[in-house]
Amino acid sequence: MFFNYGGNVNRNIIYGLLIILAIWSLTSMGVQGWISILITLPAVIVAITFHEFAHAWTANKFGDTTPRAQGRLNLNPMSHLDFFGFVLMMFTHIGWGKPVQINPNNFNSNKSRAFCETMVSLAGPLTNYILAIFGTVIYYAIYTFAKGFVFTNLGAILVSFLQVLIMVNIGLGTFNLIPLPPLDGEKIFRHLLPYKVQQWLNNNYSTLYYVFMILWIFGILEYIVSPVIGVISNLLFQGVGKIFSLFI
Repeated sequence: MFFNYGGNVNRNIIYGLLIILAIWSLTSMGVQGWISILITLPAVIVAITFHEFAHAWTANKFGDTTPRAQGRLNLNPMSHLDFFGFVLMMFTHIGWGKPVQINPNNFNSNKSRAFCETMVSLAGPLTNYILAIFGTVIYYAIYTFAKGFVFTNLGAILVSFLQVLIMVNIGLGTFNLIPLPPLDGEKIFRHLLPYKVQQWLNNNYSTLYYVFMILWIFGILEYIVSPVIGVISNLLFQGVGKIFSLFI
């Protein structure tokens, strides 16, 4: 996720809603839930770090040095993790990293400003999907060429990590494609809309932000995103699995 300079959202209201969501998640969590969090932790750190780095790298590539000036052109997790987004990612499996700030006025590419901003937005989710594909390839490579390794302690841990890494990246990438602020999807799809609609989006940014939070807190977005995540993960495992079946 990245933030353009602009928007007028009351952070106190947002943080209040996030605290409510975190408390709600905690009250419904058992021992198994905490174990799941510990297993998920490394995958979440990897997914968020690469997602935000991709935004920063792409913006810098198009000439905006704002992310570089803010120390975001690295793979240090501490540069990219947002406290609330990280905690909620652990508890609800939906969250975000520290938004990468950009200034589209700094783009010096021969491409249009709309194109540059769209590509910066797309870079994060696309990177998550690439990581998911990479993780799936390693997963099937282990089962195809080193199946005995799976039955060792280290092998079992690695396979479990890969499974979580794949699902977390698919989830983060898909979630961020929802066309509502402050997610990447809103910035990706807005340039496909008529100018008047874009102006309406700008004027109602804060309202749409709150709509997104309400839909999230009440679990409505989960009903939309979860089936999509399931379809993508099934297609990915089936596709890569068929390729590796040729070596058996």
